[in-house]
Amino acid sequence: MKNIGININSSKDKDEKILNAALDIINNTFDRPEIKVFKDARGFTGENNKDLDMLISFGGDGTILGTAREICSYNIPILGVNIGNLGFLTEVAFSDFEVALKAIYEGNYTIEDRMMLDCKMSSRSGDSEFIALNDIVLSKGTLARMVGYSIYIDDKFYTTFTADGVIISTPTGSTAYSLSAGGPLIYPNLNLISITPICPHSIGVRTLVSDGNSKVVVSVNKNHDSVFLTIDGQKSVEVYEDDIITISSSEVKCKLIKLGNYNYFNILRKKITSKSKECEGDRI
Repeated sequence: MKNIGININSSKDKDEKILNAALDIINNTFDRPEIKVFKDARGFTGENNKDLDMLISFGGDGTILGTAREICSYNIPILGVNIGNLGFLTEVAFSDFEVALKAIYEGNYTIEDRMMLDCKMSSRSGDSEFIALNDIVLSKGTLARMVGYSIYIDDKFYTTFTADGVIISTPTGSTAYSLSAGGPLIYPNLNLISITPICPHSIGVRTLVSDGNSKVVVSVNKNHDSVFLTIDGQKSVEVYEDDIITISSSEVKCKLIKLGNYNYFNILRKKITSKSKECEGDRI
């Protein structure tokens, strides 16, 4: 790899010690690499950045989400390095960064495609478009009143329900807000869309998992409270009663670098399902 980008969450590296150490490791691992440094996902867009061979994201899962949305159209693979908290999406801890780079230098890695969601919001004031790696969430504002949601799948009426909100998630996002709301775990490289209500009024309304090629349309019936559309938990816009939200699988993919020893189920156990340190082969 010759052209390498770095995106670092500056709030987690205020004195730039991690950035400077990372630059030294990259320069010592690769032969005269060209390195571009970005901070807090600023300055990605532009033709001069599309030729990066790899972009290294230093931060937590939120940093990867922001990175993925910015560069997904360029097909640049992302290596996630955790300097945050949970780090489920990040591939390695910073303490293992040098070992990870050597593995990449030796070709001991794969690139995993993760589906993303396109979201189009049609309103009186015009149309807006968004892209998400984890999820699209519609949720009520500050008042303790539930909101009505009507959902159509591939132009066929599915259901109407009242709830605090609804989460439309990718398999990658199935370990995030959707899981907290009672949604299922979905293997990350599948092409599926899950629709999970948040605290529905009816106990009969549960998560629906649809084919990834489906088109999901959501309309909002709000009489009292504000409703907001949130992208990956990071971008938010207000939704009005006549607005139509259309969500479908994106043509672009998020490309994540996975090292040769990557094991999804180890990470799932340690960071999500049990947060334990049991050894492989342990039995209950």
